[in-house]
Amino acid sequence: MNQTSQHKTWFQRIESMHPYETLLYLGMIGSGLIFLFLVAAFLFSGLDQLAGMNKKIPVSFLISTFLLVSSGYTATKMRLYYQEEKADKVSRALGTTLLLGIIFTALQVSGWMELQSMGIDFKGIPSGSFLYLLSGIHIFHLLGAMVFAAILWVQLRKRKHDEIQRLILFTNPFEKMRLRLFTVYWQFMDGIWLVLFLLFVISL
Repeated sequence: MNQTSQHKTWFQRIESMHPYETLLYLGMIGSGLIFLFLVAAFLFSGLDQLAGMNKKIPVSFLISTFLLVSSGYTATKMRLYYQEEKADKVSRALGTTLLLGIIFTALQVSGWMELQSMGIDFKGIPSGSFLYLLSGIHIFHLLGAMVFAAILWVQLRKRKHDEIQRLILFTNPFEKMRLRLFTVYWQFMDGIWLVLFLLFVISL
């Protein structure tokens, strides 16, 4: 009986979710599976070929990793500021998160150039191709969050000087959900990159 009631509670939680929330979690599961399969393929693609080249992790990847971890912190602060109803700080934290995401993307491209200078190109050995593929797909997933962040940031900028709009912002459950889902997804992508970065460090 206890197990049955627990299952019912679990299903009830799913049913009570907003459609956007359900879609996001399903999307995260799908993305996680994609990365899982790609990582497995990467591990079985002949990492000894990369190790034998005696290469180092691109400096751009190192810097971009630090920036993305920092963006996870600013995203968390954004939620805290929202709970404190500090519109200016919410907007500033979101803008900082978006900016760090943009710089991260630019550094990823710079990292690809570093890989090419080391003799690891997309059309070379399979394990080298996976370095580009994994980081590229991660950027693709992150771009969706960045577009959403840009739209949300513009909306926040417009609302913070209007008392009525500010009241709606901090009392509307839908607005709270949007900020929460953005933070959850952004930190999910942070975690994905940290796993990929660890694999890159081990393989190079």
